[in-house]
Amino acid sequence: MIDNAKQRMIEETVKRRDDAVALLKSLLDAKSISERNLAELQQPDLIKQVTGRSSMDNAIASTRRLIDSFNRVLDDLRRNLSDEDLALIGPLEASLSA
Repeated sequence: MIDNAKQRMIEETVKRRDDAVALLKSLLDAKSISERNLAELQQPDLIKQVTGRSSMDNAIASTRRLIDSFNRVLDDLRRNLSDEDLALIGPLEASLSA
């Protein structure tokens, strides 16, 4: 049977991963707004001109890597659980595959 510590770890990891997904959505929205504003002002993204990537691109890539890391941790936790344990955390199953 799954112990409380492992259950809390799974729940906390899912919550943090979901927070990172929400952050990614916000970053993507902010990038779109920023690019639109720069286009309206006919101004280039100076960081992107110098480095080839905007600061928003870097933040988005970093957040995607974080989400991937959370998903790997959740996959590892899931693999190490018995079928009985998985049945107990069934409601989390849908969010683990997101």
